[in-house]
Amino acid sequence: MIRKKIVLGATSALTILSLTGCGSKKIATMKGKSITVEDFYNEVKSTQTGQQTAMELIIFDAFEKVYGDKVKEADVTKAYDEAKKQAGDSFNDELKQRGLTQTSFKNQIRKKLAFQKGKEANVKVNEKEIKEVWKTYHPEVSIQWIVLDDKQTAETVLKDVQAEGSDFAKIAKEKSTDTETKSKGGNLKFDSTSTIVPEEVKTASYPLKDGQTSGIIEASSQTSAYTAAAPTAPKFYLVKMIKNKSKGKSLTPYKKTLEKIAKDKQLNDSEFVKKVILKLIKDENVKIVDSAFDNVLSQFTGESNESKKSSSKKAKSSSKVKSSKAKDSSSSSK
Repeated sequence: MIRKKIVLGATSALTILSLTGCGSKKIATMKGKSITVEDFYNEVKSTQTGQQTAMELIIFDAFEKVYGDKVKEADVTKAYDEAKKQAGDSFNDELKQRGLTQTSFKNQIRKKLAFQKGKEANVKVNEKEIKEVWKTYHPEVSIQWIVLDDKQTAETVLKDVQAEGSDFAKIAKEKSTDTETKSKGGNLKFDSTSTIVPEEVKTASYPLKDGQTSGIIEASSQTSAYTAAAPTAPKFYLVKMIKNKSKGKSLTPYKKTLEKIAKDKQLNDSEFVKKVILKLIKDENVKIVDSAFDNVLSQFTGESNESKKSSSKKAKSSSKVKSSKAKDSSSSSK
């Protein structure tokens, strides 16, 4: 199993913005000179990291303000414990490297969960979307698989599993390179929404009848049922179908599952997320005050704060011109 690093945002950079009220506070001194927080802020505020951090700070704070009360402390603790478990012995070191404490890390988790709650609150799924998901949906199947590193070996193992009286599970334990499933005889369950199985394997598996074995399936995507690491070279799969269930003609028995799939699809759609963020920005009347950050929200609003100011000035100028003309007209009529 590949150990994952703690998933953190640009938290260290968030400190930059939180220190801006301490402008004259000294960071370092030397002969005849000192470096202040204000110096530091002015140096980094226009960098890509500074701009990204400002955007995240604005958005996450806005979502926490509106949806923070929907985040359960138990969920924060669960996410924290999972991150700690994944990082193992390096957890505390990783926190320090990112300028975090256990408390500030939990606060960051809380903000991200509030962001998720905000997205979920705006999800709306209709019957058309559910029917669209139904077209490609396949219920959960139960298989055994053997994962191999090269085609030549796969061809040899294929002959073994096709031999009369062969034991697929036994061969999987002996030959499979997938350490997560080989001890279980290659046993695995998945449906069409699963991300733990390559699409090529799914496509080749669904037509199989119970007890039937596939030919060699070559795939270059996910190779392990439980890790998130993509391989550097194609893998070769042999699949035996244990239990394959037809979805039938009616989507009614799967309605809740299909609705969840449609919602998850929406939640992961970048355009949907942008619309949710834009709505909250408008609802909360978010305004950029520091001109250094005029463009941090432009990807959501479609225009920079600078262009808004320019439009506003033009509008005021036009209004003054109209007013002046009206006065002149009034004077001439007299």
